[in-house]
Amino acid sequence: MQYNYIAIEGTIGAGKTTLATRIAHDFNGKLVLEEFEGDKNPFLPKFYKEPEKYSFQLEMTFLALRFQQLKDKLGVLDLFHDFIISDYYVAKSLIFSRNNLQEDEYQLFARFFNIIFSDMPKPELLVYLYSDVERLQQNIRKRGRIYEQEISDAYLDNIQQGYFDFIRQQQNNMRILMIDTNRLDFVANEKDYQSIIDAMEQPYEVGLHRVSF
Repeated sequence: MQYNYIAIEGTIGAGKTTLATRIAHDFNGKLVLEEFEGDKNPFLPKFYKEPEKYSFQLEMTFLALRFQQLKDKLGVLDLFHDFIISDYYVAKSLIFSRNNLQEDEYQLFARFFNIIFSDMPKPELLVYLYSDVERLQQNIRKRGRIYEQEISDAYLDNIQQGYFDFIRQQQNNMRILMIDTNRLDFVANEKDYQSIIDAMEQPYEVGLHRVSF
């Protein structure tokens, strides 16, 4: 791989974990997965039922879990892998909390975030998997997590817009590759998967780079 630290991002149902896992396997990458569901974050299913009641608890729990994981994974020299690939970038905490929290809660949350993540390394390449809301809903239904089945189109669209806002703000500070996956099936189609790999292995400058197939 061209880059030492890659983060795969996208809205719920974009295929981040599937893609990151396969790339790590195929190219000897150290895999960092956001496995914070179930017992690790009991507020998640509660949030989807009563978002106003559980949003702050949800986001603070995610914040703590992400910090602990990245501190453990990124702070240790690994001689057995060629690079690091993750299925999330920690800034998603700000993106989701901006959508889920009240303004005063968000301001408090953002202060905590900036304190604890100010020294965390940035990925050398941030890959954003773009899918429209209809495709995202298809993927969500397919993977069958009960607590996700009532996620609304509006919620997915709001989160996607949050990512777009973040990308616009960071495009002068990071290498960002946005891949339109609406016509791709990188799980079942080897050619589609290889197209994504080819796109990721290009020597990008800092800035936003868009690829569609």
